[in-house]
Amino acid sequence: MNAPTPNMSDTLARILADKYEEVRERSAAVSLHEMEKRAAAADAPRDFTRALCDAVAEGRVGLIAEIKRASPSGGLIRDPFEPATIAQAYEKAGAACLSVLTDGPWFQGDLGHMVQARAACSLPVLRKDFMVHPWQVFEARAMGADAILLILAALSDDQAQELEDVARSLDMAVLAEVHDRRELDRALGLETRLIGVNNRNLKTLVTDLGTSDELIPLIPADRIPVGESGIRTPDDVRRMCRAGARCLLVGEHLLRQADVEAAARELITALD
Repeated sequence: MNAPTPNMSDTLARILADKYEEVRERSAAVSLHEMEKRAAAADAPRDFTRALCDAVAEGRVGLIAEIKRASPSGGLIRDPFEPATIAQAYEKAGAACLSVLTDGPWFQGDLGHMVQARAACSLPVLRKDFMVHPWQVFEARAMGADAILLILAALSDDQAQELEDVARSLDMAVLAEVHDRRELDRALGLETRLIGVNNRNLKTLVTDLGTSDELIPLIPADRIPVGESGIRTPDDVRRMCRAGARCLLVGEHLLRQADVEAAARELITALD
């Protein structure tokens, strides 16, 4: 299990170096075989993709509402941080799905946050982390995740295919995240219908909604584009819709509001 060796000056490379070490340590404590057994014993997954499609069919924004305590770019985002309460607020607002950050060193996340959020609502939940090894996919399912994120910038084609195959074998959805045209072309080689376009450059952490303007129109009609990062206002939602994305992943903006339910509802109903 060896980490890639890109220019270590960028943020993503440093996160990945930590992640490979974390997975080495944790998989030594709980074997892959044991994690496979735990995944097989978990309750059936909720249908993440269908939840998004149903929201769009009903005329709403398919919002994947994110739960995270902190981020490298934004620092501490919400304190006190109560995943279950936030999950319930998002569900009341009409969110289609949840995304929960589980990375500890960089986002102050924890798998317990995901477990608490999922138990508090009926929404399908994406484990938001830097997935680099099948062990993590089995762990995600064992802990109740219904979907995983695959960041194409962090993975080779073989890695992405292997992780998707494991997720599909567990009836989990996959959100393939891209940042440029080359990554989009690679993502379209996967089976998943969910293609996330991240407006944040993971090397510089700079956000530019123009990334979605450029890439979303290139996504084939049989796939489901998901706009990610930098989406804060109803106008931003409408901009993503004009580009071709009616599904969005939004976190930091919502979590910085005193009333996360009202903030989420404002985005969900932006197309009314």
